[in-house]
Amino acid sequence: MTLNLYFHPFSSYCQKALIAFYENATPFEPRMLETGSAASADLARLWPLQRFPVLEDRGRVVPEATIIIEYLAVHYPGPVRLIPSDLDAAIEVRLMDRFFDNYVMTPQGSIVIDSLRPQEKRDAFGVEQSRALLDKAYRWLNGHMAERTWAAGEAFSLADCAAAPALLYADWTHPIARKFSDLRAYRTRLLRRPSYARALDEARPFRHLFPLGAPTDRD
Repeated sequence: MTLNLYFHPFSSYCQKALIAFYENATPFEPRMLETGSAASADLARLWPLQRFPVLEDRGRVVPEATIIIEYLAVHYPGPVRLIPSDLDAAIEVRLMDRFFDNYVMTPQGSIVIDSLRPQEKRDAFGVEQSRALLDKAYRWLNGHMAERTWAAGEAFSLADCAAAPALLYADWTHPIARKFSDLRAYRTRLLRRPSYARALDEARPFRHLFPLGAPTDRD
């Protein structure tokens, strides 16, 4: 078995996929993407959109972090079931996965992308909307996490793979208010999960790439 994973350690969606690999110690060949690298050229051939992560399994191309995790669950299952066998439980896991991607990671990314634009091209109204959406997401998540350990209950799942990098970067971009103590406690649990702690450590050398400035005294 040779699973080739095209990724960059600092990418939130790549971290999401890496958590799944590390949870079950699934072996893979790392194809780290850097400008001008052979891995970048191969990615352009395999997936013309050139977004990552992308998994290649014996000629089969699997893009998108969520789909990669679903693929691993089907073809390379391990002791940690990131997608429950119970269909109703799996629906909740997938719902929370979508929540973190759409309502945390997407507005966070919009704020960061806007900061990279020339001053005259920036969208202050769009940034304001993104911050408002993050506030709504934080408020809802704080209540949601009040009586549970992980995003979809008491078992670590695909939803938590999505949550870990989403909440890491979101808090850097638009800080989670201290009043949202249950959400902040959940974020801390995610940071301490061995699989994410490993992915986070591998990303540390690239923190200078964060356009808004990464914190140096935490996380």
